[in-house]
Amino acid sequence: MSTDEGPCAAPARPPVGVLLGVDVGEARVGLAASDAIGLLAHPVATLRRDHEGESDLDQIAAEIGHRAAVGVVVGLPRGLSGAEGVAAERARHYAMALQRRVEVPVRLWDERLTTVDAHRVLRSSGVAGREQRGVVDQAAAVLILQAALDARRAGRPAGVPLKRRKPRTPKVRPDVRTDTHESSS
Repeated sequence: MSTDEGPCAAPARPPVGVLLGVDVGEARVGLAASDAIGLLAHPVATLRRDHEGESDLDQIAAEIGHRAAVGVVVGLPRGLSGAEGVAAERARHYAMALQRRVEVPVRLWDERLTTVDAHRVLRSSGVAGREQRGVVDQAAAVLILQAALDARRAGRPAGVPLKRRKPRTPKVRPDVRTDTHESSS
């Protein structure tokens, strides 16, 4: 068996382990988890969104530890055109706040229409409209996570990493002098 990493080498296997999926809403957060081999996603919980105390983020961090998760995928709700609106900005902020709490990577997954699909799946499985409210966020988290798992199994990344913002550097304008003392010649 050769350890040569040439062009004929087998492709690198995606990392194995539990991933968590998160569907961020204004009032609730859906949480899903994969099995240990990263094959199937299943619902875990619907958390009440805590804008002030951020206890929902603490619950997700605890779930990461409890399940020994290797990563988290947060749904990024883009419009059909691919544009990001207010909901996507909120999801990014949520993902960044989660990343500050945990050691595992937090990635974003394009989740266009997952809540619509989740409602459709629940309706087709016989869950009445009023009963959907408590589980639709979990169902959306399952759809987000399953898509990321399928991508990971196919050798593609399970979402995109959070972009760390570069510190701002002051722009130097050529028409403005930066030295404050004049030469006296």
